[in-house]
Amino acid sequence: MDDAVVMFPSPAIGHFISMVELGKLILTFQPSLSIHILIVSAPYSAGSTASYVADVAATTPSISFHRLPTITLPSSTNTHYETLIFEVLSLSNPHVHQALLSISKTHKIKTFIMDFFCFFSLSIASQLNIPGYFFFTSGAGCLAASMYFPTLHQTTTKSFKDMNTFLNLPGIPPISSSNFSSAVSDRKNKAYEYFLDMAYCFPKSAGVIVNTFAVLEARALKAISDGLCIPDSTTPPVYCTGPLIVTNNQTDGDTECLNWLESQPSQSVIFLCFGSLGLFSMEQLREIASGLERSGQRFLWVVRNPPSDSESLDISALPEPDLNSLLPDGFLDRTKEKGLVVKSWAPQVAVLNHKSVGGFVTHCGWNSVLEAVSAGVPMVAWPLYAEQKFNRLMLVEEMKIALPMKEDENGFVTGLEVEKRVNELMQSDSGKSVRERTIAMKNAATAALSEGGSSRVAMSRLVESWKH
Repeated sequence: MDDAVVMFPSPAIGHFISMVELGKLILTFQPSLSIHILIVSAPYSAGSTASYVADVAATTPSISFHRLPTITLPSSTNTHYETLIFEVLSLSNPHVHQALLSISKTHKIKTFIMDFFCFFSLSIASQLNIPGYFFFTSGAGCLAASMYFPTLHQTTTKSFKDMNTFLNLPGIPPISSSNFSSAVSDRKNKAYEYFLDMAYCFPKSAGVIVNTFAVLEARALKAISDGLCIPDSTTPPVYCTGPLIVTNNQTDGDTECLNWLESQPSQSVIFLCFGSLGLFSMEQLREIASGLERSGQRFLWVVRNPPSDSESLDISALPEPDLNSLLPDGFLDRTKEKGLVVKSWAPQVAVLNHKSVGGFVTHCGWNSVLEAVSAGVPMVAWPLYAEQKFNRLMLVEEMKIALPMKEDENGFVTGLEVEKRVNELMQSDSGKSVRERTIAMKNAATAALSEGGSSRVAMSRLVESWKH
């Protein structure tokens, strides 16, 4: 029987694409493998993966996709999106078991790689004597904090939201209790329990694969390898194999913004884009607009419709934004010589790699961070959800490749703050320092993926271990 690797990504689009890219990378090291990817339908829509899946299936025949039966959640289910994903993945466990049994009839499954959200399935891999690995789609700093989570849990009975203090965790800068994801800020939240259960599973795995590279997060990785993050158990091997970035399908017929960039001076444009779930109120959009206009900087800004008032988490159901009604009167006309506003989507990797782009205002999603680092583009960090406040801490305090956007206690950012940070990044000495540091990390990322580089060596070692 042929050897196979089975992969189980979270349905969140960023998690899903990163894992498929990992599968493609594995094939470059061992082309004889077949890769089988299990697909779970998301409990909400945050962008379709259909065209991406079709492209991969057409261009990489060694990768096949297996769609698991759709899970219907009870109507009373919590609408917190992390909780929804955990519950769908938990209920999918019998289908995962069946899929592994089915694939094993025709293939020898060498390993089972699951997104850390899919930790429920580690027990199935153990039952079937298949080595189970976690794929961690955020950085090593976030992994260090996740591994240390049970220790934090045992040292206090307070919720993070009630602490109002700084915490010292191994391998990362002191972190404010308010910088933890909202999903774990309240001990009574079901998501808190899920993340805690997930953290307890790390020592039971055969290893953790992380989408990062050694130079970017050296201190966090040392804390993990020294056993400081899991003091009461065994730390699994950690393999840094990044940066994994999708580069195909980056224009998708939308060349307006790339054509516009062609006419702009080198490194003169600030790019603003906030991910698949990054939605702002009309009031916040207008503050961003006023800050950009007052800054006088050239800009390319991706604008999406504000969230609807309904309880729906179906982001794809939002209509195209009406820019004239959302943005200040006359804004588009007054800024047309220096700025371009595009609706809903832009080819982010292609934009970041364009010579005219000199800065990136980002929500700090980890894939976006790696895309900016790989392009050598410095950032202004404006976190919105998930672990993004934590990522801002790492980008600003540890890696020093971003400036922080400062929000009020309600998460609102004024136009004055937008103006200040954009100008600081593009014109000041601190912006220059961040730019130089980012370019150094770009070179380190290139080296990590080159022959003999740290990420290639780690990937080679991992794939080699499956041959025995």
